[in-house]
Amino acid sequence: MVTRCDWAETNTLMQDYHDHEWGKPSYKDDKLYELLVLESMQAGLSWSTILNKRENFRVAFDQFDYKKIAHYDENKIEELLANPQIIRNRLKIRAAVNNAQKFLQVQENYGSFAAYIWSFVADQPIINRWQTFKEVPASTDLSKQISKELKNLGFKFVGPTIIYSFMQAIGMVNDHLEDCSFKYEKTQSNK
Repeated sequence: MVTRCDWAETNTLMQDYHDHEWGKPSYKDDKLYELLVLESMQAGLSWSTILNKRENFRVAFDQFDYKKIAHYDENKIEELLANPQIIRNRLKIRAAVNNAQKFLQVQENYGSFAAYIWSFVADQPIINRWQTFKEVPASTDLSKQISKELKNLGFKFVGPTIIYSFMQAIGMVNDHLEDCSFKYEKTQSNK
């Protein structure tokens, strides 16, 4: 019998995300940008809402092609704001464009965004040993540090809580509960 973290049992979309993505190390810049956008879009909303709109985001945001998004102009931003299939928050949409530009700058300076972000944990995921989800923090000293560094680089919508969720999503932090069937699953990372 499969045991999952409680939050993943709400629907099949959440189960699929939990089972195949969440907490699994990802080192692909396109995937990292996608998850950074989705996590920033989630601020104040449920993750289920974001997952339900994920395909719509992919279409609206050119498959999360950050090289294209970095060049979005006001007309494109207005087009996105008029799209009822995505989160139509002007600040979040502008942050996605801004963050694509900053993402490219990080790549220039570090070779890849993955090399930069994973350097905070020396390329090794942090594996926590939580028994219940009540124990899982909303942010940590490390997420606060990364948030501060990203803000210093000009990123937007990257507060400590968003960054901790991002760290969980990309597998920098493995917060699957100890009794979760996917805690120590031997899967390939998304390198």
